[in-house]
Amino acid sequence: MSDENQFPAAQAALEEYHNIEQQMSQPEVAADPTKMRKLGRRHSELQPIVSAYGEYSSTRDDLEAAKELAGEDASFAEEAKRLEGELEQAAEKLRTALIPRDPDDARDTIMEIKAGTGGEEAALFAGDLLRMYTRYAEKRGWKVEVMDQNTTELGGIKDCEIAIRAKGNPSPEDGVWASLKYEGGVHRVQRIPVTESQGRIQTSAAGVYVFPEADDDTDEIEIDPKDIRVDTYMSSGAGGQGVNTTYSAVRLTYLPTGMMVTMQDERSQIQNREAAMRVLKSRLLAIKHEQEAAEAADLRHSQVRSLDRSERIRTYNFPENRIVDHRTGYKAYNLDQVLDGDLQAVIDSDIRADEADRLSRAAGGND
Repeated sequence: MSDENQFPAAQAALEEYHNIEQQMSQPEVAADPTKMRKLGRRHSELQPIVSAYGEYSSTRDDLEAAKELAGEDASFAEEAKRLEGELEQAAEKLRTALIPRDPDDARDTIMEIKAGTGGEEAALFAGDLLRMYTRYAEKRGWKVEVMDQNTTELGGIKDCEIAIRAKGNPSPEDGVWASLKYEGGVHRVQRIPVTESQGRIQTSAAGVYVFPEADDDTDEIEIDPKDIRVDTYMSSGAGGQGVNTTYSAVRLTYLPTGMMVTMQDERSQIQNREAAMRVLKSRLLAIKHEQEAAEAADLRHSQVRSLDRSERIRTYNFPENRIVDHRTGYKAYNLDQVLDGDLQAVIDSDIRADEADRLSRAAGGND
């Protein structure tokens, strides 16, 4: 007997998927970039479920046909037995696909890197992290935009803000946020600083904060202009022709919370203000989602991705060429390659731990 209704959530996802495709084919929708982007993102979110459901349904139909034919031809009995095993595997794959993902996984990401304890050495390490994430993004085919940065005399970075964006509408598992959301926290480095004449190993740190980027025209965040204070000032830098001597730098202060965003890397005040507003909206969107998650006690807060920026998540040990992720226990002796952008194995350890956590919670919710 057919078990057509065993996965009603998958059937509903399939219907929504086809409905979205019909909407996207309409000329008036295709002419609306905002609508197309939202539909495209949802279409990508549903794709893994639709694919898994198609595989499950096809295997189920083949099994039913083999059982019917087994009464006439004994050779089909062996085929039915094989298909029973495949059907269970397909069902498990579908169950996994149906576990709620972080709805921001397909979004692009804004990342802040700040030098922590350790003086100039911490600033140099922050610069190493910026290079690491830039090279990693290049390997993934993503675009990196440096929105703002403050450098030191030795070429280190006091703080910087970058936007990392994928091309088109990636599937959730291939989204920028899906991989980089685990990077927030304190990154600790152990090495002999270039400023150390005695050859002593020093420990310093840099802080990383990541959040999903809000769409420019998002209706999820509404900001009353009266709640924003805009201050302009002269851009500063390490010197040279690139320093802007006009009052183009912008500081936005969101009065209800006191949150401040500064931008000075763009050439005009208007550009800096637009960039600062994008960051402010993204920060507020992240806070909104975190509050919703806390209230709903859903799966967005994994044990791997802590929202505490003071948490030490990773250590980079130069003398031993070792990298350790303290949340998953991942350890490898290829730090030089990791800092050159080969970060995927480290991130994969976080993804696997997060998926195991989500599966465990989902199973607990079904008891």
